[in-house]
Amino acid sequence: MSQHSEFSLFHVAFISVIAALGGFLMGFDASVISGVVKFIEPEFGLTKLQLGWAVASLTLTATFAMMVAGPLGDKFGRKALLKAAALLFLISAVMSAIAPNFLVLVLARMIGGFGVGAALIIAPMYIAEIAPAKYRGRLVSLNQLNIVVGISAAFFTNYLILQLGASTTPEQDNWNIQQWNWRWMLGLEAIPALLYFFCLNFVPESPRWLIFQQRTSEAKQVLAKTVPAAELKETLDNLEAGIQHSSSQQQGSFLALLKPNMRLVMIVGISIAILQQITGINAVFFYAPMIFEQSGFGTDASFMQAVLVGLTNLLFTVLAILLIDKIGRKALLLFGVSGIAICMALMAFQFGQASYQLDANSLSEVPLEISLQSQQVLTETTYEDDLQFKQALVTHLGKEQALIYESELIAASIQVNQKWVLISLLGFVACFAISLGPVMWVLFSELFPNRIRGIAISFVGLINSAVSFLVQLVFPWELATLGATFTFAFYAVFALLGLAIIMIYLPETKGKSLEQLEKILVR
Repeated sequence: MSQHSEFSLFHVAFISVIAALGGFLMGFDASVISGVVKFIEPEFGLTKLQLGWAVASLTLTATFAMMVAGPLGDKFGRKALLKAAALLFLISAVMSAIAPNFLVLVLARMIGGFGVGAALIIAPMYIAEIAPAKYRGRLVSLNQLNIVVGISAAFFTNYLILQLGASTTPEQDNWNIQQWNWRWMLGLEAIPALLYFFCLNFVPESPRWLIFQQRTSEAKQVLAKTVPAAELKETLDNLEAGIQHSSSQQQGSFLALLKPNMRLVMIVGISIAILQQITGINAVFFYAPMIFEQSGFGTDASFMQAVLVGLTNLLFTVLAILLIDKIGRKALLLFGVSGIAICMALMAFQFGQASYQLDANSLSEVPLEISLQSQQVLTETTYEDDLQFKQALVTHLGKEQALIYESELIAASIQVNQKWVLISLLGFVACFAISLGPVMWVLFSELFPNRIRGIAISFVGLINSAVSFLVQLVFPWELATLGATFTFAFYAVFALLGLAIIMIYLPETKGKSLEQLEKILVR
């Protein structure tokens, strides 16, 4: 190997950006379903729980994939697993787009979930192992940033496809965009998935994994391009020593998490893992257009507001990355969770104040058969909440027609302050993105003692994913059965409980070594 440095920061950044495309696909795959639920529910005749299952099935398999991705990455290599994830994203996108029925759609979503879980674990691991220590934090954060960009891109492309379909006549619509709008929304992911698979051919394998496989000469070639020459020998020695030390260390077991001296740290870790999802963030990300339609926004406006949700999430995630080492983890959580409680309470209040009454013109614009008596009842009655109104639609229109035209009739009948609904929802997303979103994973890397950190993060991550799955699964059922007021009030109450736990139990971890934190938390 030549003595002059082959190191290039641009090369390292280029490799990291390619790896972080896994985060983009993960965010896109998770959120693209938000634009689809409105169309698949009547097309496949789904119940509310089936609709929730179509959304949440991805999270179920992603949870399983997160549990096995680490060991598989150790056996087959980081690069190989990322390529497998890219293929899974591609297969999922194509299968979803051509799904002839609900079962195939769910299977396609579950295949995509395996890609999501693998990308979530392996992409940041790969970047951390390829990046020089000096730049590691910023380069690893590219993955989290790409997840948020992927979420925003999914909201935007959903809106764009809806507009393209509406702007052409059936005769001009050669691609059947209007007829197959939800299929285009899901199938579009095949393009970045194919690009990701192709670009991964240009990234090297992780040097740490190569050394672990006793392929030291290959590891040296990779390190020569990713580490400055002056640090090359020291980095290589540290990697070899670290792997030897890891091999000789006795790994912590699950039972270690149950010991009395771990009680405080597990209370904090489990509480944060539950709080991040139980306050409803994935209900918002995965059902944003549905929520806006419940607020009286038309279909086009609802998809446009969802784009605003994605942009707000992106902006405040960047802000959190800039502030987390300056003002601290606990400070961000106290501010963000307080804001979440206030915004969800405002949402509940607005829906609690809403009333519903149709006029004859609005009813006549919907192409459905309805008796004169039913028309008189619907136009002469003021309904005090969304549950009463939805039940009246089922009674007078029939279950099938009520399902098809529910969003249009709610938009035409609801009397609510739409401005405050929009402000509350965007405020909720902003408060989440600056606190629970990025701070949770930083805390998990700091709270747990080194000897059990791996198994502890896997355990609380599993709890986090399980709660996420349940929130996604039951949200349509909650709206239909309990109503919007109770649903958002439920999220506000849990935010208040979480705020109390943070105030009482969570120490500020900023500026403290892992050893100092272990003395504070492990008693």
